[in-house]
Amino acid sequence: MKTAIRYLRFSRLGQSHSSIERQEMVTDNWLEFNGVELVDSFIDRGKSARTFDRPDFKKLKMFIQKYSKRVDYLLVDQMDRFSREAGEALVLVKRLQKIYSIQIVSVSEGITFDYETPGSFFRAGLQFLLAEDDNINRSIKVNGGIYTAKVKEGRYIYGHAPFGYKKVGEGKNKHLEVMDTEAEIVKYIYDAYLHGTPAYLIKNKARKLGMKMTGNSTIDNILQNPIYTSLQRVKPFKKHPGGLFPVNHEPIIDRMTWLNVQEKLKKPDKKRTIIDDHIPLRGILKCHCGDPLSGAPSRGRAGTYYYYYKCRHSKHNNISAKKAHEQLSQIFKLMSLKKDSILKIKEKSEEMIKTEINANQHKIQGHRLSLHRTKEKLISLEEKWIENSIDRETYDRWYATYNKDIIKLDASISVLNTDKSRIYKAFYKNLKYLTNLDSLYERLDTLEKRELVNMVFDSKLYYENGAYRTTYMAEILSDNTLKMKELNLLYYQKKTGFQEEIPSSRDDWKKVEYSTY
Repeated sequence: MKTAIRYLRFSRLGQSHSSIERQEMVTDNWLEFNGVELVDSFIDRGKSARTFDRPDFKKLKMFIQKYSKRVDYLLVDQMDRFSREAGEALVLVKRLQKIYSIQIVSVSEGITFDYETPGSFFRAGLQFLLAEDDNINRSIKVNGGIYTAKVKEGRYIYGHAPFGYKKVGEGKNKHLEVMDTEAEIVKYIYDAYLHGTPAYLIKNKARKLGMKMTGNSTIDNILQNPIYTSLQRVKPFKKHPGGLFPVNHEPIIDRMTWLNVQEKLKKPDKKRTIIDDHIPLRGILKCHCGDPLSGAPSRGRAGTYYYYYKCRHSKHNNISAKKAHEQLSQIFKLMSLKKDSILKIKEKSEEMIKTEINANQHKIQGHRLSLHRTKEKLISLEEKWIENSIDRETYDRWYATYNKDIIKLDASISVLNTDKSRIYKAFYKNLKYLTNLDSLYERLDTLEKRELVNMVFDSKLYYENGAYRTTYMAEILSDNTLKMKELNLLYYQKKTGFQEEIPSSRDDWKKVEYSTY
């Protein structure tokens, strides 16, 4: 009696298991009618026919290699159960017959493949080609539907909502809805990244805030995902362009912020910065030679650790972190402004804010005009493409350019249109801190301390012979520089020339043209 093995498959797990039951039934009927004994069955559930990389299909090949002499036929319901890739499938079934003397039988189609029989070969090849053609048509319909849903309807069609959102609604009304707690974490991640917070600290803080995802690329994925600014990436489809397109849900991040993050992500990564709360000035405070000071603890005889800022040159700075911090606190105390000065700043600033808001309105008008013109260019480009007056490469290049410009202009208009009350509220909230800068500095966390120091001194803070030195200080805070000098806290030596080199010693500092305050 002749023997056979069979291979059964259905593509999607959503399909009914009756698909396998039907294939079993028709192959059982063939076996009984032809008096062939079934040796074994191999079943792949929810596996595509586009590839031969399927678990049970691999087992099938291993079985054939070991027991081919005991098998006469390999049964399938239809040729497309075996494969939809015509070329690879024909080569494989020909090899099975030529090397192992096993013939492929398509039961429902009534084909017994024999590469030595022209009619049989043609019929099998035709079935494979029809299956592949059907696969292509299905792919076109699916991809076309996906493209339409994303571009024309602005729908988010993926199974899982991104962090910060949840899916609500049914069918075509299904959309993303902001989850407030997670959204705050997303906002923190973007804000912290733009402020230069090291990635490992962003990740740690996000976890403390409640983010449960732990993958190494989680933060990068959130920063790169345009979904947070109500945009989504769409692949090109046929003659239709790909790119970023609007989605119908509320954004968590404004588009300008997202674009700024993308620009920063393109820049080469700097060396990893390790933040230590005991030495917040490490890397931003410089030696008089211009090298950033490192920081490290030193253990005393009693087992207590003392922290120091050190220069890599052995005869340069090696200063007590405690002393440096006390001096800086005194400097900030002397920078604090009196109430009458605050009042003058308030009046002047209100006038400047009002002027800036008016100027922004003019900018908005200009941006809207540019936006209108850019959209017209995009429409003209699409008309030329439809009329075949430009090639695909030209169309893709200019479409990407115009689409990017439109997104940027939309983002700029949104930022410039910020609610006036929010601007004044933020201004009044932070104005009071100018009266007590030393207390403010002490309340800040390490990253905020570093940011404040860099902002006040424009990253030009040095240390030499027991005192700070700088060539820049925010003008509004520079009234007490003579007092700082008398107390040997800070020497403010404002540049009058264009010297770019950092003075390498105290004597060299004196040689530079400065007007000392």
